[in-house]
Amino acid sequence: MELKLFLTIFISVFIAEMGDKTQLATFGFAAGAEHSKWLVFAASALALTTSSAIAVIFGEAISNLIGPKTLSILSGSLFVAIGVWTLWGARSI
Repeated sequence: MELKLFLTIFISVFIAEMGDKTQLATFGFAAGAEHSKWLVFAASALALTTSSAIAVIFGEAISNLIGPKTLSILSGSLFVAIGVWTLWGARSI
């Protein structure tokens, strides 16, 4: 059961990060020839780990105030709103 949950979370976050602005920023830093690629990897990994820790802490705190179904609806609505906002902004490109 734990392995299934682990793999579900890993795959979901991995797919969500592919082509994400975070990955593109890391790609840009790694493209620079004047610094260590291991430094870029370490800083990027630490940043993702830290932001994930913050998400877990806030997620736990919010789950104590809001039920799982309501939280799921709010999260889905937020993702849709961000998608619409992104598409709306892309009209001017």
